[in-house]
Amino acid sequence: MEANVKLGRIWGIPIGLHLSWFLVFGLVTWSLALGYFPAEYPSLSTTTSWLLGAATSLLFFGSVLVHELGHSLLALRNQIPVRGITLFIFGGVAQIGRESPNPGAEFRIAIAGPVASLGLGVLFYGLWLLDQPLAYLAAPSLWLARINLLLAVFNMIPGFPLDGGRVLRALLWWWTGSLHRATQVATFTGQLVAFGFIGWGVWTMLGGNFFNGLWLVFIGWFLQNAAATSYAQSNLQQSLRGVQVVQVMTRDCPLVSGQLPLEQLVEEHILTGGRRCFFVSDNDQLFGMLTLGDVTKIPRAEWGHVTTGQVMVPWERLAHVTPKTELLTALQMMDDANVNQVPVVENKKIVGMLSREQVLHYLRARTELGI
Repeated sequence: MEANVKLGRIWGIPIGLHLSWFLVFGLVTWSLALGYFPAEYPSLSTTTSWLLGAATSLLFFGSVLVHELGHSLLALRNQIPVRGITLFIFGGVAQIGRESPNPGAEFRIAIAGPVASLGLGVLFYGLWLLDQPLAYLAAPSLWLARINLLLAVFNMIPGFPLDGGRVLRALLWWWTGSLHRATQVATFTGQLVAFGFIGWGVWTMLGGNFFNGLWLVFIGWFLQNAAATSYAQSNLQQSLRGVQVVQVMTRDCPLVSGQLPLEQLVEEHILTGGRRCFFVSDNDQLFGMLTLGDVTKIPRAEWGHVTTGQVMVPWERLAHVTPKTELLTALQMMDDANVNQVPVVENKKIVGMLSREQVLHYLRARTELGI
């Protein structure tokens, strides 16, 4: 879930909005302004209801952000990178870089979000107790208290990828000692929960409440897809366990001069040879690495006078692996560094290259061979 609108950073974590957020922001504001506030607080004017609706909707998504920051804070404390937090039509998602190192960390990261929402629910309820005489303050306070408590309870449903499903996975992991087995059970439970939401939604639609039923169906569909994807990812990780980089890497690593213009590189190596990655070296000294992505960042008109040495990623900034590194570890390193390939180094010398494309080719070959 990539953010289309960047809002900034908190603790170094990029915060952003998906375009679908604007739709749900409008729907929440509309339902508050025309439904909840007039029914619960008829003394409020129409203009006040709309202004409070927009402000309350923003505070609601602020609460969702706090929920996701709860997960992120515990992830960072366990040395797990967080790539970003995106608010979207179904709330928010923290893009945590890799799996937890142990069941305890998984449990703490999973439970942190609902605990944050529970804390906000209590906070807003306390505010409502203080500001009851003022309708324009009491109205949003009570609604935000209810919605945060509901958010905490909903997320504790034991179906992966909901927080309750992650808590369940942590407990199963601790009990069985197998992350793969725990993920299988948790994602299966998650799909059952998802189909339950879809069935409930269809029943609600047939009962005459079409909009609410359709919303439940969408939630179920989203959860089912997420659970199925997590299940497939777990199986993929299991199939790669024990596989070393040396079994997948290529030893054909082209070297180019740091003085080579990009235009010549494209014409002689990329277009004709199909190469996508090069090491930049002069006089047997390695300076860095250059990829097709680095080339495309330079305007086409400048290729004639910009050299590979000016565009390359310097060697000291490159993530690298050894031939004996486990393939899963190498993939995690590429994810953390946000790159598609890494050099393979042994005894301070480059002996090969590992790319995501090679990993996919390896997996396809295993599938075709029935391994």
